[in-house]
Amino acid sequence: MDATADELAGVVDLFGGLSRDELERALSEAAFRADGRSIDEGALEEAIDDGLESFTLLECTVAEMTTDPRTLDAEDQFYVSGPAAFPEVPEYAEDVPHILDIDRRRFDREALGETARDRFSDAIDEALNGARSDERLEYLLEVSYDIEAWAPVELADERGRLEEGLD
Repeated sequence: MDATADELAGVVDLFGGLSRDELERALSEAAFRADGRSIDEGALEEAIDDGLESFTLLECTVAEMTTDPRTLDAEDQFYVSGPAAFPEVPEYAEDVPHILDIDRRRFDREALGETARDRFSDAIDEALNGARSDERLEYLLEVSYDIEAWAPVELADERGRLEEGLD
């Protein structure tokens, strides 16, 4: 099973958020239910990287949870459906929450907004200081509006940096 970034967002959205290992288990279960096959590790890593790069996924920590995190390691990293996601639950994945027996997790939207802002600022720095392309800068400009609609953050300064880079 090869999942797209939006399908990863759909799976993590079923739970509110998943660790990397939990995401792999959920996708493995869906793949097995679909056709008895397993997931392709390389394709999964690529889809996660694509999801993070495109803001379809956002990586966060236990500290950003509003549900009781006592059963989780404080060092765990979680993926949540990000501001640019169009979550799509893959076929055969809708029952995975019952199979894995993971309670739904909730995250603080303000804390996630700050995480998204930090990640967004880093992405701008990478785009402006690295092998920058106008296409990437324009994409980030569009994502800035998605982030503001997704969480209570203001990104006018960041948009200004992007617009300067496009001039």
